[in-house]
Amino acid sequence: MSKKILVWFRNDLRLHDNEMLVEAIAKSDSILPVYIVEPRAFEQTKYNTLKTGSIRAQFILESVAALRNSLKQIGGNLLVAEGKSEEIIPALVQEYEINEVYHHREVADEETQVSTLVENGLWKLRINLKHFIGHTLYNKEDLPFPIKDIPDAFNQFKKKIERDAIIKPCFLAPDRINVAEVIDWGNIPSITDLGLTTQEKDIRSDFEFIGGETEGINTLQKVTIAMQQAATSKNLILASKLSAWLAIGSLSPRKVYWEIKKMESMPNTKAMFNHVLLGLLWRDYFRFMFKKYGNTFFKPNGFGSQGIVDKDNTPENFNNWKNGQTGFAVVDAVMNELNQTGYISNIARQTAALYLINNLEVSWILGAAYFEEKLIDYNPASNWGNWANMAGVGNDQKTKGVFDLDKNIKNLDPKGNYAITWAS
Repeated sequence: MSKKILVWFRNDLRLHDNEMLVEAIAKSDSILPVYIVEPRAFEQTKYNTLKTGSIRAQFILESVAALRNSLKQIGGNLLVAEGKSEEIIPALVQEYEINEVYHHREVADEETQVSTLVENGLWKLRINLKHFIGHTLYNKEDLPFPIKDIPDAFNQFKKKIERDAIIKPCFLAPDRINVAEVIDWGNIPSITDLGLTTQEKDIRSDFEFIGGETEGINTLQKVTIAMQQAATSKNLILASKLSAWLAIGSLSPRKVYWEIKKMESMPNTKAMFNHVLLGLLWRDYFRFMFKKYGNTFFKPNGFGSQGIVDKDNTPENFNNWKNGQTGFAVVDAVMNELNQTGYISNIARQTAALYLINNLEVSWILGAAYFEEKLIDYNPASNWGNWANMAGVGNDQKTKGVFDLDKNIKNLDPKGNYAITWAS
């Protein structure tokens, strides 16, 4: 009897450096690539925000379409279904006589809960759900310490990991696949199908995010070219924008690392290389911290206490902040850019967070939830981990009190041009 493996794509929408896909092809006669659009990923949260806003939703749908096209080019396809994974995957297993299911493990609570529900459903069918780890620069098994002993302080983590751990080479993208015989591969829904409205590109933005592996690799190539032109603030922000493709898994962090590593020995590239590497290490750090501590990062007090929260004025202050109507020009500009483009620089994120927490005395949880809705490069660990740090309730207590709003504003908008550009 031929062996069939269902490959469940989630935040790993790529062919390159995809161990799950490579192994599934090697160990089966045919595979069934599947992506599930879950309506609950677009619902309203208890904080009166959306789980996924229109800009990121559009990016996700483009990434799914791009993956389907890439699979078609090597003889395959992608089955797209809408609903709950724990209902759809067991049904597909029975319909197509699947022998095993592969997927990438997640670390945040809601995502891991879905995996558990799927695993429980498959267990009843006596089908194994095999977990892969492919979201980080460093593999968990290659760390110089077990997860429970990872240093809480980022600088210690960085020092030890750079000294004692290795970064593995990328898996090659497959050039041919055999897929199961499927009559209806399903349709990719539109933004309106998801209950959202399309948002037009804002002419003030000089960059357009388009989902998909090819677009991610093209942007990475632009970054390597920019590296040769020295580390200007514009080039550093371009490099940071890789985070959108990293978040959805259209780009592998190892692919990013090895491509920029090639440029390291060239003149004027060191600062850019260090900038990109630092961003990749922070991604790994927060992901491993979520693995270590779980849901603590979603609790208002986290690992400490935010301090003063003005509950009486929270609704008004939060709404003014969300809508760029605080009356504080730079903060309003940051929020306007976020709302219109789905992306703001790291220093802009810090500025908006500090103002919400310290000046408006609103719980950081609300800010993190709003960024979850709006950011095109949202991933749970980085978003909630960074917000907890800004509020002084993160697990690395050495970051407490180190953030300075005035200093951030001077670095973000030294001449006032940014506030003018994004005034409304």
